[in-house]
Amino acid sequence: MAFTGNYTTDAFLLGMPSGSYNFATGTTDVFKIALYTNAATLNASTAVYTATGEVTDTGYTATGETLVVSTVPVVTSNVSYWSFDNVSWSGAITARGALIYKVSGGTVCVLDFGSDKTSTTTFTVQFPSPDNTSAIIRIA
Repeated sequence: MAFTGNYTTDAFLLGMPSGSYNFATGTTDVFKIALYTNAATLNASTAVYTATGEVTDTGYTATGETLVVSTVPVVTSNVSYWSFDNVSWSGAITARGALIYKVSGGTVCVLDFGSDKTSTTTFTVQFPSPDNTSAIIRIA
């Protein structure tokens, strides 16, 4: 089994204090989400985007889709959080997990869907509510 959980990557944890990632509106940082089969080996030490184990189904393009920051970094109750708009692909797609990464930069997080997820017409990654207890990215 290649996916063993959800991880904020080491690259992200080391890059945040140095300013390597900027999620503010109007910045030049571009973030993407790529889908993977269970053949991928993704974990906290995954430092950069990889094509190994990436989905190749019809309707999916290698390197994934560009993410739109829906909630810029906010602080509530000593927790900083932010999120992205949901993202969809048209087509019959099966994926076990995903990787969020910065184009021309490091990774942000690995998402384990828990099992293979399959669509027949539209595959959607739906992000949780953007708040200090549920947002996809939270720093306490």
